[in-house]
Amino acid sequence: MTEAQAADVGRDGRVRVVGEPMPMALIDGRPSSTEGSTPENGGGSWGIDACGASATGTDGTGVKLAVIDSGIDLAHPAFASVTDRIEVRDFTGSASEGHDVMGHGTHCAGTMFGQDVDGRRIGIAREFERAFVAKVFGDDGASDTASLWDAMIWAQRSGANVISMSLGFDVPGMIERLMDWYDLPQKVAASQALVSFAKNLRAFDTQIAAMEAQAAFGGGALVFAASGNESERDVDPRHVVSASLPASAKGVIPVGAFGPLDRGYCVADFSNTDPACVAPGVGILSAEAGGTGLLALDGTSMACPHAAGVAALWWQRLQQKDGDADPARVRDALFGAMTQDGLVERRNGADYGRGRIMAPVDGEAAARAR
Repeated sequence: MTEAQAADVGRDGRVRVVGEPMPMALIDGRPSSTEGSTPENGGGSWGIDACGASATGTDGTGVKLAVIDSGIDLAHPAFASVTDRIEVRDFTGSASEGHDVMGHGTHCAGTMFGQDVDGRRIGIAREFERAFVAKVFGDDGASDTASLWDAMIWAQRSGANVISMSLGFDVPGMIERLMDWYDLPQKVAASQALVSFAKNLRAFDTQIAAMEAQAAFGGGALVFAASGNESERDVDPRHVVSASLPASAKGVIPVGAFGPLDRGYCVADFSNTDPACVAPGVGILSAEAGGTGLLALDGTSMACPHAAGVAALWWQRLQQKDGDADPARVRDALFGAMTQDGLVERRNGADYGRGRIMAPVDGEAAARAR
């Protein structure tokens, strides 16, 4: 729109906010020096055990999932046998039309619902009913919040119960774009970028609120987002960054990352602070796009689909127990099961929120998982 058109639209009482789309960036996973496989789950990712998913009687049956990311490689063995249950939509106009050139979305989807690969378990909710994969990052890695809005609306209207997003608003990218495109001084560009950020935040809050309102009509979804990887605790314990957007938006569950120690677990040095919870995010084995193998990555991007996958297990458990489930009840069950047990280096409470994400397990199985 032109500025005049935007001003006219803004006068409509039904319009909550008008703003310029902001660029987005993937919260990249980093190649890991750790391949955290364990014999207990057939050599699968240690994260499967750490969140109790290998000791639960739930598997995602009846639950609809969504991943908003860089697409998916449906030819990978983790998905090839379940393509009839996966719907892909491209919101970028890329020539690849939903195929994952970057590999990020494939890895995240593998953790959330991927099938076993060569006897190794990588996925949490493997018996999902439907999966909706939205490609919001072009083949060149470019994206903006307009694609995110459209993808979230599509996922919601498709009936997704749980949504996973390992991405963030790119404020530095917005400043650079304003400086390059419009030849603005840095101070002016920074000011305008912050205004755009605030408007996009209000738009995102409004959209999440609309999704929550759908719960009363049998709709709505639980939304998870990676908290970000900008912290540097290994350099200085004070070098921590708060959870980025959209993770810190109202109604979104921000997910930090923890990794394994010799005995117990520790919040990852890179994991941004102020998450609602932490999930496995170090040495995570999942599908590698463009082939048939697996790749170990570190990042809150890897933690987010763990949390979303576990939420799917809780969604199934509530459906089995009560015949129905909704985002609020699943959130309450999920939060109630979180634990700080095993976090032997607990750091600051703001680093891990309510604690480690845990699947619905009972009795001795729960004790083994913890």
